[in-house]
Amino acid sequence: MYSSSNHSNGYHPQHQHEDNRFGQTHSHSKDRVRRYTRGGATSTNSRSRDFRDSHGHAGPTSASAFRVSDQHQKPATDFDMAYFHSYAHVGIHEEMIKDRVRTETYRMAIMQHQSAIAGKVVVDVGCGTGILSIFCAQAGAKRVYAVDASEIALQANEVVKANNLSDTVIVLHGRVEDVEIDEEVDVIISEWMGYMLLYESMLGSVITARDRWLKPGGLILPSNATLYMAPVTHSDRYSESIDFWRNVYGIDMSAMLPLAKQCAFEEPCVETITGENVLTWPHVVKHVDCYTITIHELESVTTRYKFKSMMRAPLHGFAFWFDVEFSGPAVSPSNNHTLSLLVDNNPIDGSQRKKRANPNEALVLSTAPEDPPTHWQQTMIYFYDPIEVEQDQLIEGSVTLSQSKENARFMNIHLEYASGGRAFVKESVMR
Repeated sequence: MYSSSNHSNGYHPQHQHEDNRFGQTHSHSKDRVRRYTRGGATSTNSRSRDFRDSHGHAGPTSASAFRVSDQHQKPATDFDMAYFHSYAHVGIHEEMIKDRVRTETYRMAIMQHQSAIAGKVVVDVGCGTGILSIFCAQAGAKRVYAVDASEIALQANEVVKANNLSDTVIVLHGRVEDVEIDEEVDVIISEWMGYMLLYESMLGSVITARDRWLKPGGLILPSNATLYMAPVTHSDRYSESIDFWRNVYGIDMSAMLPLAKQCAFEEPCVETITGENVLTWPHVVKHVDCYTITIHELESVTTRYKFKSMMRAPLHGFAFWFDVEFSGPAVSPSNNHTLSLLVDNNPIDGSQRKKRANPNEALVLSTAPEDPPTHWQQTMIYFYDPIEVEQDQLIEGSVTLSQSKENARFMNIHLEYASGGRAFVKESVMR
């Protein structure tokens, strides 16, 4: 959206709505924000399947254990159907598995917690191709329930059979909310994180599995997660998308600038930046304790931030990233006091820096700009026009991330920003 010319950075002052002059969508938005949803949380399939029973391996639990509860089910929406269908495509799973930072960290976490997994019962929420379930079986799990609502569960079952693990890994095709498991479990494992951590709302299915089946003192992997934000400068990106139009083969195409800004920066962008783009230490937007968080907490997250720029540079927007930690319930942060051990709080500018006092205590999977890249990259919210900030200049405001009323897997982003005596609002949707 492009604001009136009275506001040079492309935003209206607070308490005013942005003006969408063009009122159009752009087919390339998929390329800008890749909507690779995380599978296994929601499905149009109203029946769960125990594939072991289908080829004669009844195992320690009879097929009658895997029932569908018809009470209090929410009917699948069209958005759920699309979400479910998207994870049947092999390309999404290929990208995730080829992300070595992601996959190898999960395997290392499983082996690090082998003593809690060997001989125990595990649930893999959103199992996809079944790779994490197989890792758990290789670590000695007594039984693994691999749950996925996508049709990829059909392939996961074949993968399990091909690796002679059908007596250990039970593939259940259905929603976590619907399938029945007639025993408590010792471990829940899931790769539930979406872009900007909370996009796609798959964490809700992990919470459901926890509340339905996890034994007291059971293990959840990952155990906690933290979403960060920081102001960024990215002149190359802005020049590539916007300044290009000022002189096109000697032709003045500046008239294209308003539309170019809208097309490039209206929606959040998923891309890779480096630590050199970040102007300050990050701020913690949300800490998630997987042992205690509730579904209600995920509906809306709000935080106020205050940064002090470390340099003179154009401010182009904000970057968001996250990390997850694989620790047991005894050391999982569960209150603000524990969280304070993980970050430094600067009383002057309110910035927060991740601090790991003992990196041997737990494995951390990070998507931070300074760490090895992952398929999550970073999520960027760009301004339509940069703001020049001086060294030590304050940048403050608030951000609210809320589930879309239209589709809970979409994320509404309400960003308030103030610096140099001017205040603005930007609203966008991560679809």
